[in-house]
Amino acid sequence: MELQAAAIPAPASFDAWLASLGPQHAPVAAGLLGLLEPTGACLTVKSMATGRYVFASAGMSELFGRVESGIVGNADADLMRGDEVQAMRRSEQATLAQRGVVSSEHRLELAGRRREFMVTRIPLGQEHVMALWSDKTEERHRETHLQRALQQLEQQQKSLEQMRRELQQGSGRDETSGLYMRAQFDDQLLREIDLSTREHREFTLVLIALDPSAAEAELGAEARQSLLEGLGRMLRANTRAMDAACRIGDDLFAVLLSGVGLATAHARMEQLRRQCHAQIVVLQGQDLGLSLSMGVASFPHTASRQEELLGAAEMAVKEAQRRGGNQVVLASIPFGMG
Repeated sequence: MELQAAAIPAPASFDAWLASLGPQHAPVAAGLLGLLEPTGACLTVKSMATGRYVFASAGMSELFGRVESGIVGNADADLMRGDEVQAMRRSEQATLAQRGVVSSEHRLELAGRRREFMVTRIPLGQEHVMALWSDKTEERHRETHLQRALQQLEQQQKSLEQMRRELQQGSGRDETSGLYMRAQFDDQLLREIDLSTREHREFTLVLIALDPSAAEAELGAEARQSLLEGLGRMLRANTRAMDAACRIGDDLFAVLLSGVGLATAHARMEQLRRQCHAQIVVLQGQDLGLSLSMGVASFPHTASRQEELLGAAEMAVKEAQRRGGNQVVLASIPFGMG
């Protein structure tokens, strides 16, 4: 639509202006106006020469409490406070100067209530500006409530982690995650291999790696610590007493699922992955997003030796990361084993 090429007429003849766009564009312009009303958006056209509105959709009249008289023919000074009028004028002048689409946020006091709007403007010719008004009040309220909730959750998580550190002090566990460390993992792995060999039963090794986080790149080491703490909480809450959940590297964790087969282990780890992905880990009012790559290998079906079992699980983790992360990959079972 070549709206900028058409001159805006006097207030009473805006419908005539639509008709003047010609048979090709007038129905499109009228249709667009009709589509705006159900969305709650409002449209205005203002003369920069007089500062008065030459067109306003019905929603604008309701917004300013002028349902009967409408706002066409009024200036901003008839509708708003002085500081609000000045903010409107600055944005309109910027629109004319840039000769393009300009969006700005405005706060208005209407009927004793503060309202927030996103107003997107475009110049029409040299003397008029068209503006699309979108009410963002409720959206901003939701954002404010969400931010407060995240801040409260962040404080709760910090308090819980501090209490956990105090309780586990001197226990030999990793201070950040609260899990057992590499030495305990190696001992437990040897015991599981011995038990599985003697009793001819299966167990599963799961390696878990933290996926790279955009929030971690932005917030640095503090974000990484919060993610490690969050993963520790999830593993402690979602593993049995007989299972061994350990931190075996900077960003690598392991879980030994005693007496659990490959299919069951995959189902359990997939459930854990989804829970972790939905878990909110907060830092500075921002949800960091806990995303994991998991590799699942079983003894003796995947491998019958300790080194081979670890290698198979590591390859599965790397494959999960290669696929983009946030998924569980089963280690392959070699043909001819047994």
